[in-house]
Amino acid sequence: MVVFVCAGCGARLTAPLSEVALPVHAHQTYGNGVQLPVLMEPGTFAVEPEPWGPPWRVWEETGPEEAAARGIHAPVHALSHGLPGAIAIAPGDARGTLLIPEKGAGSCCGLDGADGPNMACEACGLPVASRIDDCSLWQAVWLAPDAVRRHPVGDADRVPLSWAELLAEERRTPPFEPIASWGSRRGTRHWWLWSPRWEAAAGRALAHLLAASEGRPVTVPDGLAQDVFQRTLDALLPTGPPRKRAALAGPGQPAPDADADIFLVPVHPQTGEWWNPDGAGAAGGPVPLPFGVWLWLARPEPPLHRPASGVLPDGVLRDDPPAPRAPHLFRADWGVFQHTMVRLPAVRSPWLREILTDHVRLRLF
Repeated sequence: MVVFVCAGCGARLTAPLSEVALPVHAHQTYGNGVQLPVLMEPGTFAVEPEPWGPPWRVWEETGPEEAAARGIHAPVHALSHGLPGAIAIAPGDARGTLLIPEKGAGSCCGLDGADGPNMACEACGLPVASRIDDCSLWQAVWLAPDAVRRHPVGDADRVPLSWAELLAEERRTPPFEPIASWGSRRGTRHWWLWSPRWEAAAGRALAHLLAASEGRPVTVPDGLAQDVFQRTLDALLPTGPPRKRAALAGPGQPAPDADADIFLVPVHPQTGEWWNPDGAGAAGGPVPLPFGVWLWLARPEPPLHRPASGVLPDGVLRDDPPAPRAPHLFRADWGVFQHTMVRLPAVRSPWLREILTDHVRLRLF
């Protein structure tokens, strides 16, 4: 484990933390006026390997050559020219910091970090982090990589859980969750909607699925995976044979079918490692899903039994109402999809470039 200290005076700025993989929804913007929860679990941190945050430069100022050197193969509206290596922590894990009042301008319902670091070291006043808690953004504190240093604490680093241990924990990510919003004089309002985590996960996975399709139609496993992926795949890819087949693969699953072309695999939540289907040799390659999302697809929770009148018969657990569901069809997160797609070399193909410019008409995201 580590704590982060001020690069200027050495004052301690965080609680002891263990490193985990950066969540796929780290930079997601969800809805309008929505209260999103905290990005990082208490006691953890994650590192953004790419530049992120101000200053931003529009595509015309950056150009394709500089973007290609950064691994970006298609035009985007703007690119960050901040420093790589920003560190995300839970706001409750920050220590010894103060907000900088003049760095809170331009936000809607909270702080968005658009003016640069808005938190300073309490001991010496050095700007060290950006607090993010504006509406439609995941709440986090982002430590500036040039203003902090790591300091090891404890006897040894925590050993990442094995795939078997992750399965035993059964930490699924539910596809629906209550979403809170400002805008009512009576306080917050709540709706049951598709999980923002699922929408972000699907945005990244769809980019990989389309790249792996090579322009051929793709089918995904029956059940919830079809609700999440099939409608969009059918709209963006041609119809008719020959079709490619995507299958779930991962720890605790049967050996992948020999006729599967693409594999939906879990990402280790601590290391960021993608599960490798032993001997599968899929031509399309693996498609990553956050472990909690993949686990729900691989091992969905059993549905509640139907309401029963009178004495509950054997085998009926309770007569609770069915779990709430979203009132609309699933839509993957466009921002995460675009962020992923422009970083895949396959996006150089004209048909994939067209998807990036025609998503508004298609109304799929």
